[in-house]
Amino acid sequence: MPKLNYFDIFVPGGFPRHTYNPRSSLNLEERLVEVRQNLCKLVTVTGHTKSGKTVLARKILPPEDCVWIDGGLVGEEKDLWDLIIEQLSLFQTTQAQEQTEISGSTGGKAATEGSILVAKISGEVTGSVGGKISNSETSGQQLTSRVAAVQGLRQSRTPLVIDDFHYLSKELQGNIVRALKPLVFDGLPVVVIAIPHRRYDALKVEREMTGRLASIEIPPWDDYELGYISRTGFDLLNRVLDGSVGRRLVHEAIGSPHLMQDFCRTLCKQKHVESTTEQEVLAVTDEELNAVFKDVAETIGRPIFEKLARGPRQRADRIQRTLKDNSSVDIYGLVLHALAHIRPGLITLEYEDLRTAIKEVSLGETPQLHEVARVLKHMATIAATDESSTPVIDFEETEKKLHITDPFFAFYLRWGNLN
Repeated sequence: MPKLNYFDIFVPGGFPRHTYNPRSSLNLEERLVEVRQNLCKLVTVTGHTKSGKTVLARKILPPEDCVWIDGGLVGEEKDLWDLIIEQLSLFQTTQAQEQTEISGSTGGKAATEGSILVAKISGEVTGSVGGKISNSETSGQQLTSRVAAVQGLRQSRTPLVIDDFHYLSKELQGNIVRALKPLVFDGLPVVVIAIPHRRYDALKVEREMTGRLASIEIPPWDDYELGYISRTGFDLLNRVLDGSVGRRLVHEAIGSPHLMQDFCRTLCKQKHVESTTEQEVLAVTDEELNAVFKDVAETIGRPIFEKLARGPRQRADRIQRTLKDNSSVDIYGLVLHALAHIRPGLITLEYEDLRTAIKEVSLGETPQLHEVARVLKHMATIAATDESSTPVIDFEETEKKLHITDPFFAFYLRWGNLN
């Protein structure tokens, strides 16, 4: 077996061919395989951001055998159907042909109809061969993209996977589920992948799907499952990590295999790790681990943090507030410093939790409830309009609850440079 490089083994954001963990005790693969067995149910795969939903689905339903749609590319319903048509190489035209032959006193007529897989042709041809007169006419009908896509899926029996389904509006989700319901009824494998937060609920977008849903929930990874990534990967490199180092990597990963892959890759890069023929212990100091975490944080979390810290555009300068380290920030910076003080994971925060944290980081007067609520509402709007398909935070204004939904953002609040 040829030597492997660390960047072939640890692949954050890609398919981890060498460190893939099937999490066998959860039977996730077996449950997803059922979608190919005439299940006649819409399968929903849900889990926190970067929890391995897409990796699992690609393992069982590889893109080369399916129609894979990225929800981030779907701005309106027609976009979805156009993408399906493109991937199935369909045309949006039906073709019908009528032919009449006359020979002496006898005549015959034959009609044929093409499928949506042929292009539109129209015209009339008349000829005479050996005393026979032939008259042929072809006509075409243009199909809507929705009809063409649905018929194409039905004819080809190609499984359909829609990733980041939560990125679509609830109205659009409902329209798509209703259009796909007959295909699901006929046994076509259809899978949607989404985060489990309130932005997506299949029963709410189409109540008629009750009884035709199969939900596969991807739970956060436990310590042993996360440790599998580092143990397996470093074994392939013939390196052994000290137990305390492995435990700290697991602790900081916030249940995310993506972060764990990132830690291991960055550690290998900083320590210049290469595959060895003899097994060696990889010595890592606390300072080196801290450097790994800070490097990963700056790589994955700074852009969205800076957008949230700037807040929405406004003409008047915001009031500056003094922190206990004597630095000065506006109210958006104050809220972010308070969140960082909590060092959150993927959690839901009540207003009082945040208010307490604001008091602990600030020297000045604590902002009123309506001021903080306004800031959180603006931050959630900024996060929802960010280029990423999953908002890093979400705010329920009525309940005054803040949901931190992205482990990258949570990790940046722990290790990123807030100034």
